[in-house]
Amino acid sequence: MLAPPTLAIRVPMMPKAPNVAGTVFGGVILSLIDQSGFYQVRRHGVHRWVTVSMDAVEFQRPVWPGDVVSFYTSTEHAGRTSVRVRVRVLAERFQ
Repeated sequence: MLAPPTLAIRVPMMPKAPNVAGTVFGGVILSLIDQSGFYQVRRHGVHRWVTVSMDAVEFQRPVWPGDVVSFYTSTEHAGRTSVRVRVRVLAERFQ
């Protein structure tokens, strides 16, 4: 059985470059998802890991500057030449 999700990284969203709606660019979140996935797969060995694809990303709510965003990862499949990782993203808003 594979391990439950663990905290990979936690990042405060800085106000340096919001989009026209004032929220954090989706690309910033995608980049952090990719970094989180790397922290998970490197547990499977010291290799030159690359991201081949992201099956799906669903943005449910906007992330605002000042939110603290946590990225939780878990390994879904570990094969001989590849690893599939799930990343769950949770934003915490302080008001």
